[in-house]
Amino acid sequence: MRSILMIMALATVPLAGPAAAQAVSPILPDGTLLDVTAEGQTTRVPDIATIRSGVVSQGSTAAAALADNAARMARVLAAVKRAGVQPRDVQTSNVSLSPQYRYADGKPPEITGYQANNSVAIRFRDIARSGAILDALVAEGANQIDGPNLSIDQPDAALDEARTDAVKRARARAELYARAAGLTVTRIVSIAENGQNDGGSPPPRVFAMAARAPAPTQIAAGETDVTVTISVRFLLK
Repeated sequence: MRSILMIMALATVPLAGPAAAQAVSPILPDGTLLDVTAEGQTTRVPDIATIRSGVVSQGSTAAAALADNAARMARVLAAVKRAGVQPRDVQTSNVSLSPQYRYADGKPPEITGYQANNSVAIRFRDIARSGAILDALVAEGANQIDGPNLSIDQPDAALDEARTDAVKRARARAELYARAAGLTVTRIVSIAENGQNDGGSPPPRVFAMAARAPAPTQIAAGETDVTVTISVRFLLK
């Protein structure tokens, strides 16, 4: 009866904070298992900015739209190269050509021209310079800017810090439940990593850009969270 009361007490303790007990079940005659899920976290300043830049062109024919787009995109890529961006950090992300239609009641759609789109994903390893480079691209004909996506170039050390933090949080929560039930944490039975965020997908930063704008574009790196979620099974006695 005492063991049953202990199990019921553990199961009804309120959950709070970044780690939460999920289940308690007796499987050994001399102990009780406690499963805890915890999220560990650390922060870093991003050192990589990935921005998509390109050219959207209009033409009366498909060939005219493509020709204009290719000429303007060549100038944009030349500006990227002059800025010192390495070829490995420039990757084509989209090339498209689509007809433009005029719609009228009772009539079939009429093609009025064509739109060509060519864009590249540019990885900036010096975030402080990325705004000025984007201004130069706009001056050379770029009229499409998306981003930036700020990330960490080598996140392994930050992920290990988050893992350590997650284990500490899980252990602290297990000890809290054990004390509440009049038990002690004997050992960890198992650890499983459920997921991680290496800081590569932060919320989009919004910035304004206008062609040949008198004020330079600025991009602030800020900080990004690196997180790891784990499940830890403890043996209580």
